[in-house]
Amino acid sequence: MLGLMQDWPLLCQRIIEHGAREHGDRRVVTREPGGTLRITNYREMYDNARRISKKLIEEGIVKGDRIGTLGWSTARHAECWYGISGIGAVYHPINARLFSEQILHVINHAEDRILFVDPCFLSLVEPLAPQISSIEKYIVMCDEADMTPTTLPGAISMERWLDGVEAADFEWGTFDENTAATLTYTSGTTGNPKGVLYSHRSVVLMSMAAITPDMYSFSARDVVLQIVPMYHANAWTWPFSGPMTGASLVFPGHQMDGASITDLLIDERITLTGGVPTIWQTVLECLAARGLRLQHLRRVFVGGAACTKPVVDALTAQGVEVRPAYGMTEMGPLGAVATVRAENEGVQGEERTRLMQSQGRPPFMVETRSVDEDGRVQPRDGKSVGHLQVRGPCILRSYFRSESHSLTEDGYLDTGDIASIDELGYLHLTDRAKDLVKSGGEWISSIDMEHAAMSHPGVHEAAVIGAKHPKWDERPLLFVVPRPEAQLTRDGLYAHLEGRMAKWWLPDDILFVPELPHTATGKLNKVALRQKYGNYLVEQSPDAE
Repeated sequence: MLGLMQDWPLLCQRIIEHGAREHGDRRVVTREPGGTLRITNYREMYDNARRISKKLIEEGIVKGDRIGTLGWSTARHAECWYGISGIGAVYHPINARLFSEQILHVINHAEDRILFVDPCFLSLVEPLAPQISSIEKYIVMCDEADMTPTTLPGAISMERWLDGVEAADFEWGTFDENTAATLTYTSGTTGNPKGVLYSHRSVVLMSMAAITPDMYSFSARDVVLQIVPMYHANAWTWPFSGPMTGASLVFPGHQMDGASITDLLIDERITLTGGVPTIWQTVLECLAARGLRLQHLRRVFVGGAACTKPVVDALTAQGVEVRPAYGMTEMGPLGAVATVRAENEGVQGEERTRLMQSQGRPPFMVETRSVDEDGRVQPRDGKSVGHLQVRGPCILRSYFRSESHSLTEDGYLDTGDIASIDELGYLHLTDRAKDLVKSGGEWISSIDMEHAAMSHPGVHEAAVIGAKHPKWDERPLLFVVPRPEAQLTRDGLYAHLEGRMAKWWLPDDILFVPELPHTATGKLNKVALRQKYGNYLVEQSPDAE
């Protein structure tokens, strides 16, 4: 026997339809180049998205066609997403921080037919255009007055492209909710980036899971700053979670420096935002220099890397609740958020620090487990460590145009992370499997060592790799970026690390560097460090020739 409820497919365009109908006047703000603000609302976003859909159909775009977008976080960019997916086509947000060769690869691999591009990225695309065979038109996301000269064939401003197109006589149709909605590529630290193809159903379900109180907790009273670039992990679902709840959205455009972000936090009275830890370090430094406080900000979500205790403490002192978050493109993207439960409400001291430096606990529709090398499920005791595996309706089954199946026999995806899970469901990442240091047959966590190093007030950033060792196979090598004017010494940092880890864990050497390499998504690029310093300890050995 089947239920007698209406057949109402979960489609992305229904979200902006709801936003326009129920929260039409809520502000949508974009900071334009030069610092001016472009102010619209959900009703205008809905109208513009339908105009884009109508024009795409006139251009011959059909269901399943891939449409690239290369831009920062802006309202225009979000309108393109809704307009593309609303007709059953697939929006493909391209990470502008990838190497040129990787950008070329993902465009050709996706076979994008049209590319929406911000003016600031024209010079990035122009030298690639002769090697791109599938793109038929380049649409620059700007007004005609802001259009800059370009060698891209047939390039046209969005204003001119949409000239005369009206939304009044256009309505989106309906189709299967399992239709592909977005093609998002991984950051590609090793090899070419891989495509993750989300369905409408997965986007809607993940956006619904994300807005629940113990996750992002969006509401119609919030003003949300979209710091996370829209090309990164489907923008954490925020362009969908905003109109779904009526939360106002503020897009920062290309100005992502600490001072510009601080201005928006204060001027737009932001109540909720999120980003990588380095963002918050620069914002806190800017606030301290100006003698300002964040009077309206209530919640900050930190992802991409673990949030250090000094950053958590400084934001907490501003009256902000810090919620570390964990996820990956393949997870749709949200995997867990660190919020308290009734069982641990009120915890303080080291226990509170451990909670805030965990990766949190998963929402409904994300199932987690940890397994050992032989595939045995580890107990949820917070101590037993294994490979973190996940499953759920918003999690990758296989990569786009890949013949290999990516799941275990019982339907779990291996995340590549090593973790324990405690009795309350909190994830505690030990490391990426590829980043663990194996010394004399024993494992050393690079993440734990980085946390210990960054608890020193003179350390701005730290990274640990396993360098080859003539006796122990690998030994940890610590890289440190000192804070400006910090009186940081090698002996002083060793003294700080002693007592915070087992003695045999202590790094064989500490190298002070002006900066560390990062991936296209802002994470530490340990692949680059291993390529350059992987033989450092062997070369420094007295036995080296």
